[in-house]
Amino acid sequence: MIKIILGVLIVVGLVVFSQSAYKVDETEVVVITRFGEIQESHTGPGLKFKAPFVDSVVRFNARVLRVDVEPATLPDVDSQFLEIDAYVRYEIADVKQFRVTLLDERQAQGRIGQIVIAALREEVGKLNRQDIIGGDINRGTTMIDGVEVDTVVVVPRLVTDSNGNPITDANGNTVGTREELARVVTASVEDQAGRQGFGINVIDVRIKRADFPDSIVESIYTRMRSERAIQANRLRAEGEEQFLTKTADVNRRVQIIGAEADRDGNRLRGDGEAQAISILADALNEDRELFTFRRSLEAYAAFLGSNTTVVLPADSSLFQFLQSPDGIQ
Repeated sequence: MIKIILGVLIVVGLVVFSQSAYKVDETEVVVITRFGEIQESHTGPGLKFKAPFVDSVVRFNARVLRVDVEPATLPDVDSQFLEIDAYVRYEIADVKQFRVTLLDERQAQGRIGQIVIAALREEVGKLNRQDIIGGDINRGTTMIDGVEVDTVVVVPRLVTDSNGNPITDANGNTVGTREELARVVTASVEDQAGRQGFGINVIDVRIKRADFPDSIVESIYTRMRSERAIQANRLRAEGEEQFLTKTADVNRRVQIIGAEADRDGNRLRGDGEAQAISILADALNEDRELFTFRRSLEAYAAFLGSNTTVVLPADSSLFQFLQSPDGIQ
């Protein structure tokens, strides 16, 4: 009987101990509630105790938490809509206040997301599209393989003071307008979270993507394709113009070279004929009989053949070299 009672007491003690003892991990913060009312909180790790059966343990993540805000379509200062996708990082600073105001992390995501969207809407409405998307578009030209090609460079837009000088952060780095937008939104969200008693520390708000809404992306792509087609046609026209110019220049040079060659050839032929005539004249002056003999031989070769019949008087001067080698009849 005593053993049974002792065994019952041991079992009851174990049950009571299991209901009263609990462990707090170093990555957690714990709130003890009794009938929904907060009794105490623990932020340090270790073994803790509570009232059995009536107290409940509510655990929260003590690490940095992240809320992915639903993408929102927001108008800029020119009423041009942009789709902004952002996220916020925070950590629980006051677990009791967090429990009372936001209840749990799932509820916190919705509430914090709404504040972020409201802050983004307010700040985006003060900026233009280039500030939000990323910078200024600088158009220029560059030479590629001897061809002048248009270039488009996106230069990050910087935050400047009243004199137009870039503003730098604590590390000496220039601050872009997009980074400044994230900083201002972070400060706004932190201020709103403090006023509403969320019990959190907002670490930062970051913009993952800022782009045109899907509804107008196709029209933007169409415009970009049209611009590229115009640029391509212009480059083709310029290339065709250069081709025709160079072809005409080559043809002109060919004609000039041909004309010069004909001129030089005619001049050389004329000089040669003149020299030949001069030499022939000199030869005639030196030996008339040799010239007469040579011309006679050329005449014989011209009209005498195997089937040629020539009827001439015997005393013809044409046969003087046939009758006598010295041409004396």
